[in-house]
Amino acid sequence: MKLSFHGADRGVTGSCHLLECAGQRILIDCGMYQGSHELTEENASPFGFEASSIDILLLTHAHLDHCGRIPLLANRGFKGEIISTAASRELARLVMLDAADLQEEDAARRQRRAGRHTQREHQTDEEPLYTVLDALNSLEFFGRTAVYGEPLELAPGIRATFFDAGHILGSASILLELTEAGRHRRVLFSGDIGNAGRPILRDPVVPGDTDVVVMESTYGDRQHKTMQPTLDEFYGAIRDTFRRGGNVIVPTFALERTQELLYFLREGVDHDELGAATQVFLDSPMAISATRIFTRHPECYDAAAAALFRQGQDPFDLPGLHFTRETAESIALNRISGGAIIMAGSGMCTGGRIRHHLKHHLWRENCSVIFVGFAAYGTLGRRIIDGAKSVRIFNEHIPVRARIYTINGFSAHADQHELLAWHRRTGQPERTILVHGDEEVMQHLAPLLGDTRVDMPELGQEIEL
Repeated sequence: MKLSFHGADRGVTGSCHLLECAGQRILIDCGMYQGSHELTEENASPFGFEASSIDILLLTHAHLDHCGRIPLLANRGFKGEIISTAASRELARLVMLDAADLQEEDAARRQRRAGRHTQREHQTDEEPLYTVLDALNSLEFFGRTAVYGEPLELAPGIRATFFDAGHILGSASILLELTEAGRHRRVLFSGDIGNAGRPILRDPVVPGDTDVVVMESTYGDRQHKTMQPTLDEFYGAIRDTFRRGGNVIVPTFALERTQELLYFLREGVDHDELGAATQVFLDSPMAISATRIFTRHPECYDAAAAALFRQGQDPFDLPGLHFTRETAESIALNRISGGAIIMAGSGMCTGGRIRHHLKHHLWRENCSVIFVGFAAYGTLGRRIIDGAKSVRIFNEHIPVRARIYTINGFSAHADQHELLAWHRRTGQPERTILVHGDEEVMQHLAPLLGDTRVDMPELGQEIEL
């Protein structure tokens, strides 16, 4: 039995781990690197293993940094089975098709810029990582559907059980019970661990005693702000912007964060934190589709959200909500001078319609931009958060005069306190392997994990189990 590490190793994107046991090669996630240009180039590099050698891929959840290279895996020869929860399958389809579409658009833009007479040796630089057809073809490999708490026999001596990770709709921690040559191991892959006590989704579930834990560590060095102060700041920022006569721009991720914000905006209207006439524009075709998928999976909801659903209420609907799918509808939002909340992707401002809204609003002193999620180094969002006086958008220098808010309490990841509590519920594992976190964060978290051997593998490293 051995594990090797091929993404999100001393970093927070590109999750990809390979387990070898009893003659089987099982991949846990196959995510895309996101952030700087250098990270983007990593996506096209070799995986570190032969795609055709993988028997099964277990998908913890449908965020791009966990599923985004599945079409590339299939394109390079994968012929095995992909197993996920029902909700993750639907969301992964949406995410991968959207990523493919964006890559094709970006490639076409690069080709136009390079001109028709680009030298042949540079052609590969202008090609998309994968196409929409590649993404569609990869969907054929999704096989069995995992149900929380119900074991699946993957092969003789290998059994997998998915447990609710509470991170996004359909997210899972995966317990692998392994037997080889008379040795038994319970190996738990955390996936991304959710932030407990939040609305919509249930709190993370831990299966009990394990021998080896592969655990994310994204926020292993800090505590999140509690929810009520977070909501007070969010509602206050909106009210203040409206008093100044401006619009609120919210860069947001299509999965989970958008739905959570819609939930809180509805609550804000219901509890008079926001006016009943508040106009909210969800300007993201992907986020609109994701919200529809959320309404199809109430089996993932916590008790409060499930009760709303049973009463015939949509947890993500409010009176002034408008969905803008079409490009013309999105452009028309530029004519609204004030009193609107415009939510658009991407959350890190690396693409999507949010860049157009920033171009039209960043220079306006009466407007606000509210960041409600993580922005990686090298992204437009991070530059704005870090206090840039001007930024370049569509080859124009845009001065930053709008009021910038960074509200961290909305994170879908467990903070340090919750990571430690989650780890304690795994029993006393012999070994804890930290992934999906920056190295300095891991160094901070490791001494707090108690009586367990802690590893922080580098890319390509192998560990014998």
